[in-house]
Amino acid sequence: MDKHYGQIVELTIRKKGFSISELARLANVNRKCVYNWFNQKYLKPETIHRIGVFINHNFSVEFPELFTADDFIQPLNDENFGSSTDKVDGSTIWKDRYIDLLEKYNDLLLEQYQRSL
Repeated sequence: MDKHYGQIVELTIRKKGFSISELARLANVNRKCVYNWFNQKYLKPETIHRIGVFINHNFSVEFPELFTADDFIQPLNDENFGSSTDKVDGSTIWKDRYIDLLEKYNDLLLEQYQRSL
């Protein structure tokens, strides 16, 4: 069976409850880049690993051909994680909340559209 890496990663992110905006902020990329990842049949193992670290998920289950369980054991002071003491200004918080709300609204619109077909 041929796997679509981007779809598997997207499904895992959504199951974990992470928003696209949150992942983009953690990965220090824009949201469009995250959506591009989801559309790619094959992702670089480094990208998948980085996402796994950000969302605290062991992708060795989904991709045993790429990773072992030990690949996702991270030291506490790993530079891949943002410091919880990083200062975020109020406008960034509200912007992220607004984008999250828009994503939920778009999902609802899509759901309504699919029901009407």
